[in-house]
Amino acid sequence: MAGHGRGDGHGRGDGAWRPGVRLVASDLDGTLLRPDGTVSERTRAAIERVLAGGVAFVIVTGRPSRSIREIAARTGVRGLAICANGALVYDLDADEVVVTTPLAAEVGRRLVTELRAALPGAVFASETEERFQSETGWGRRGLAATDQVELDDPLGLVAAPVIKLLVRHPERPFAELVERARAVAGDEAVVTWSGVGLAEISAAGVTKAFALDQVCRRLGIAPAQVVALGDMPNDLAMLAWAGRSVAVANADDEVLAVADEVTAANTDDGVAIVLERLMAERRR
Repeated sequence: MAGHGRGDGHGRGDGAWRPGVRLVASDLDGTLLRPDGTVSERTRAAIERVLAGGVAFVIVTGRPSRSIREIAARTGVRGLAICANGALVYDLDADEVVVTTPLAAEVGRRLVTELRAALPGAVFASETEERFQSETGWGRRGLAATDQVELDDPLGLVAAPVIKLLVRHPERPFAELVERARAVAGDEAVVTWSGVGLAEISAAGVTKAFALDQVCRRLGIAPAQVVALGDMPNDLAMLAWAGRSVAVANADDEVLAVADEVTAANTDDGVAIVLERLMAERRR
């Protein structure tokens, strides 16, 4: 891929986009959303223009589906959304999950058992379609207190398939946690993260790119016709899959290093800048 550009929405290479963009895929937290979880009026207006121009706009997030309904309504986004790092495809219009690719219970139990042995003191949580559940001592709240359940036995978190297993360690370096988690997961699961300190584990092969490919196949859209925007390592597979990858200026260094271009930060309407440029080029 081309080297990343300035934080102004223009790449350092030839600056050219592939013609015929039909879909924009955007991460939420740290990318589309501002730090307080809101969306600027400029960004809402840019999304409206993109949709009116016949370009699909797909939310692609690590969040569970139940936490994006209100966000999608505020942004005017409709159609399909990708949640839980690719484990769920959610129909915003019908308010229902249409595709689920969960982590099998037996794999989850093995991961909890072996990670607890490899990293004594590690604590676990998991996401299902309906709720966030954590073991006693997790010490963090879910996205909404009303959908949170606390269990004494961490194996109870994976008694059934889950859309995502979460693990953190209150003392060990995060890099060590990720390294151990990937070693234990092997080929049976994918380990990534959207924020330092919390490792997120999905079923084998499940990434944002995995689900975006499914959605684009349903819509008859090729990877070359997709622009993807993100900020964290859980976006890397999606950015590599898309025809054009864009990082916001506040992105993780690993994301900045591989993106085709860098737009402004999420606090400075970076996504809106990209969308406005896309529609200007389509008009030309």
